[in-house]
Amino acid sequence: MEELSAFSEREFIPTAKMAQTNPQPGQLGPWKVTIYDQENYQGKRMEFTASCPNIMECGFDNVRSFKVESGAWFGYEHTNFCGQQFILERGEYPRWESWSGSNAYHVERLMSFRPICSANHKESKVTLFEKENFMGQQWEVHDDYPSLQAMGWGNNEVGSMKVHSGAWVCYQYPGYRGYQYILEADHHGGDYKHWREWGSHAQTFQVQSIRRVQQ
Repeated sequence: MEELSAFSEREFIPTAKMAQTNPQPGQLGPWKVTIYDQENYQGKRMEFTASCPNIMECGFDNVRSFKVESGAWFGYEHTNFCGQQFILERGEYPRWESWSGSNAYHVERLMSFRPICSANHKESKVTLFEKENFMGQQWEVHDDYPSLQAMGWGNNEVGSMKVHSGAWVCYQYPGYRGYQYILEADHHGGDYKHWREWGSHAQTFQVQSIRRVQQ
């Protein structure tokens, strides 16, 4: 197995470029992930303790397996933190199915990733709103819900959200399936006025399950 020396983002991304592409430049913390260019932890490997906007700049054409040793991370389908999002919590991910979180969307690419700095499983709160701009029916959530409708949310639509603390993963379908949207308290003050602000890949206002990100 070819092993590359471990280094952080600051050692391979020029400072000026990092400031443009890293949503949270300069923030380091208790995060560590090891990526591999082959499935089942084979091939080239590299460790990261900070965000990586483009794994191709590290000599990888894709991430095919990885191990999250500490912290919680965002994974992205495309470079520069774009495309479908994936929640990467502590554990092992031998193939793409283990992080895609859905049988409905065949997404094998993982080209960039970054730590989730606001993750706090014990102190998490979010308010869901039926309509855009924080209008309509609202519901304050403090816990994980595999089915919002089963717990009393009247429909499958969420038009906007306020994340008061922590980080949350919203899913299109019950049982934590379908498109994933990861929302943070420190992103624009935690205010998401429109469902399209959930991410560059936002496809629908349909949210049927939600859970806290575990640090």
